[in-house]
Amino acid sequence: MSALLKSFSSFLGSSIGKKLLVALTGAVLVLFVLGHMIGNLLIFVGPDAINEYGHFLQTMIHGAGVWIARVGLLVCAVLHVVLTIQLTRENRAARSQRYGYTATIQASKSSRIMILSGLTILAFIIYHLLHFTVHAGNNYGTYQVMLHGEKVHDVYKMVVAGFSWLPASIFYIIAMLLLCSHLSHGVSSMFQTLGLATERTRPIFEKIGSAYAAIILIGNCSIPIAVLLHFVK
Repeated sequence: MSALLKSFSSFLGSSIGKKLLVALTGAVLVLFVLGHMIGNLLIFVGPDAINEYGHFLQTMIHGAGVWIARVGLLVCAVLHVVLTIQLTRENRAARSQRYGYTATIQASKSSRIMILSGLTILAFIIYHLLHFTVHAGNNYGTYQVMLHGEKVHDVYKMVVAGFSWLPASIFYIIAMLLLCSHLSHGVSSMFQTLGLATERTRPIFEKIGSAYAAIILIGNCSIPIAVLLHFVK
């Protein structure tokens, strides 16, 4: 058993193991982003729809489900960023030894964009949790409304109040632009790392990545824009 764990640990510490973990954590985050967007778009259906959705999440597994999901997603995000940085450094060092200075500079320009967007997204996730989940610096947790004869958290009012503050909406939109830049490249790379992309199918997966990123960008940014323009109020 000890030898098996040692082998498994060595595999995860290898370049291939790290790439696999980056791809798997990326896949989890990609699925979450889509599901999270779909749930948030219920705000356009009306207050009852998104409040019912929010109440379901908050009461799932007696209230523990949503926190299990949040902690798990935060761990995935941290692992994804940390391992990506480690792989970038390893690749940069390898290219420096093999190809010389010029190739290293070209490689680092591309990798810096992914690291910058990844770190910004991680910072945004922490801010987003503090803003809408922990309610740091605001009283959103006190917003309540009657739903089917039961007093529940007024998610609709919270979202409108949160995005009515212009700096929060601007930061959100900037984060979404960086997220979708990250997703456009990351989704296609994920399929390649998992061995699902070939030379023939790679252009298809690149288009899938771009289309997915565009859908997420439009869907997520539509909410703060609608609030700022008073389409949702």
